[in-house]
Amino acid sequence: MRSLRTRLALSLFLIVAVAVGIVGFGVLRSLSDGLRQEALKGLLMSAQRSSRGIDTAIDHNDSAPRLDMLVRDAADSATARVTLLGLYAVPGELRSYPKSDSTRQVEIRDLQFDVAIEAAQTSKPATAIEAGDAGRVGEAAIPLIYEDPRTHKRVVGTVIVYSRPLSDIDADVRVARDRVLTAALAALLLAALAAWLVARSVALRVRRLEVVAGRVSDGDLTARFPVESSDELGQLAQTLEQMRRQLAELDDARKRFIATASHELRTPLFSLGGFLELLEEEDLDEEDRRRFVTQLRQQVLRMQKLATDLLDLSKLEAGSLELRSERTDLGDVARMIADEFAPALVAHDAHMELRLPPDPVEVMCDPERVAQVLRILIDNAIIHTPPGTDLVVSASRRGNRARLGVGDFGPGIHRTMLPRIFEPFVTSDDAQGSGLGLAIAGELAERMDGRLAVDSQPGRTTFTLELPA
Repeated sequence: MRSLRTRLALSLFLIVAVAVGIVGFGVLRSLSDGLRQEALKGLLMSAQRSSRGIDTAIDHNDSAPRLDMLVRDAADSATARVTLLGLYAVPGELRSYPKSDSTRQVEIRDLQFDVAIEAAQTSKPATAIEAGDAGRVGEAAIPLIYEDPRTHKRVVGTVIVYSRPLSDIDADVRVARDRVLTAALAALLLAALAAWLVARSVALRVRRLEVVAGRVSDGDLTARFPVESSDELGQLAQTLEQMRRQLAELDDARKRFIATASHELRTPLFSLGGFLELLEEEDLDEEDRRRFVTQLRQQVLRMQKLATDLLDLSKLEAGSLELRSERTDLGDVARMIADEFAPALVAHDAHMELRLPPDPVEVMCDPERVAQVLRILIDNAIIHTPPGTDLVVSASRRGNRARLGVGDFGPGIHRTMLPRIFEPFVTSDDAQGSGLGLAIAGELAERMDGRLAVDSQPGRTTFTLELPA
């Protein structure tokens, strides 16, 4: 029972078996009841047609032989047994006794004719089924009403009961039951076969998914999950395949990340080693020594920045970087960061223009992380533009979105690099830096429920941070 195939096949078989049982029982029950009701209905109609002569004879006080002859004629006409019952009352009870019977029985022992009492009490025709010595018998009772001369009330003095065996109906029901049982057994066999085939197919598909999942868990990310249909298992396979592709992409990104990070760290380390060897030379003059020390300091700063960027990026990807949301004026952030970059702009021989509205541009965000994004964008603009290239920092609000932009008038970004500009370590060949700044800025924007976009063409490049206002 631990096998999925066995459980699924057994479940399908039981469902079909229960359905066949319910349908078979319901059909047989309704068929039997329907046939009996139709037989009683036909018997009652025959009784109503053929009982008029008996009613007239009783009203005229005809003799007993005359009544016996009319009873037998009514039986022949209705093809049923006809019994004429008289009524008498005992304290608290109404009873009947046979006055005439088409079979000429003086005393009737096998039938009670309770339907006659019901018809007498209601003064209406009644039908019933009674079990006799020869099996079930259908009965239809016709009450004969007359006016009591003493009380002048209409009362039932006699009841005519027509009875007919239901053995033919029972035989028909048995035939139908046998055929239904035969069909049910055939259906169950077919259901068992179909359930086994369906369960086998499902189990094989699950097994194929299990095999591929095992290969993926062992590190083989080239294995593909088979998407064979659009049903639930097909959707599961499609989801697993999407997961595998994402894992493969993450694995490729991890490998590229390690390779690029190793390269970025190896370059300054080699430079540090080379400068240290040069500093060990005894005949090195003081000017070269100061220049080498300056280069050493720059490489150390580069390694520090790279390590900090790698740490920030890893925290962002792991979701462990905490954000502190508060009401912030983007104009104030722009002014503060612009003051910080005043020395760098002087060294770059450039001018920064602030295009800020007179009213505050307030958003709910982490002001430190917004400032970090703005520093990355301004630093990126200074590094990737020629000396003397001016910059523009703007803040605006439109509807429920606020924007903070950094633009420059440099040569722009090549269109082939734009789709990957926010990926880690993506930068132009001759550019400085590690290529982590824009990746960190993009991640920070997403963590603050915003987005970072770029629009670049020769002569104008603009990075826009969009945040919910």
